[in-house]
Amino acid sequence: MKRSPGSWAAATLAAPGTLMLMALMIVPALFIFPAAFTDWEFGRGRPSFIGFANFAELMVDARFVAALRNTLVYACIVVPTTIALGLLLALLIDRSGRLKGFYRATHFLPVVATLAAMAVAWDALLHPTFGLLNQVLNLFGANSRNWLRDESLVLPTLAVIGVWHNLGFAIVMFLAGLRTIPRDLMDAASLDGATSPLDATRTVVLPMLGPVTLFVAVITAKKALAVYDTVFVMTKGGPGDASEVLVHLLYIESFDRLRAGYGAAITVVYLALLLTVTFGQRALDRRIHYR
Repeated sequence: MKRSPGSWAAATLAAPGTLMLMALMIVPALFIFPAAFTDWEFGRGRPSFIGFANFAELMVDARFVAALRNTLVYACIVVPTTIALGLLLALLIDRSGRLKGFYRATHFLPVVATLAAMAVAWDALLHPTFGLLNQVLNLFGANSRNWLRDESLVLPTLAVIGVWHNLGFAIVMFLAGLRTIPRDLMDAASLDGATSPLDATRTVVLPMLGPVTLFVAVITAKKALAVYDTVFVMTKGGPGDASEVLVHLLYIESFDRLRAGYGAAITVVYLALLLTVTFGQRALDRRIHYR
């Protein structure tokens, strides 16, 4: 079958971007897998094949185990909290008569802001001595807390920052989803006895927002599993390993300790988590779409 001139023109225009994508993303990602089975270290000679030795070391590496646990705990805090707060605020904004655009823009600002720069601002806000949060606590007679140096507080504190960063995205997505709900369904629910806003939300809004909720959950989960900026700027994984996460650890192992093969093994675990989220999305996708 002959291609039309338009098809050749489209392929020609797309070729540079496709080649760039393969060179910068796809090829390096594929290279990770063979590298994970070697003892490759930057600055040394030719790497040697060592089989599953890197993965065996991961299983007994206390820092890796802590990083994996912290990453999963962080995601389990950020994802449901972002969805719940995003949906609640979206419903409130949707029902407000005025300033909808202002509320959307205000909540979306953290999404477009550079998280590393915002982490510096949060670091000052949470300072144990002159931070605004502790100053407010002192006004109410509460004791100051060292939010980033207390092992029991540091991970929840970082999770709060993660929720703050992702909340605007969730609100905008839920607001868009609310606009697509047919008015006829709301009227039918009202005729069937769903007279209060809570009844209408439970019987119509939440089921119809299933696809949007899944999309928000998947995107937020992937961003939570990839958390790095706040950890690098604010805690460096400390105190101890209380805030160590996978992406930060693979950076430390690969570029500080120059153990590229070991860092590649950590990357494989990280990619496995992302694939789990992706396959989970595909498994749930057909169940929540109304056809």
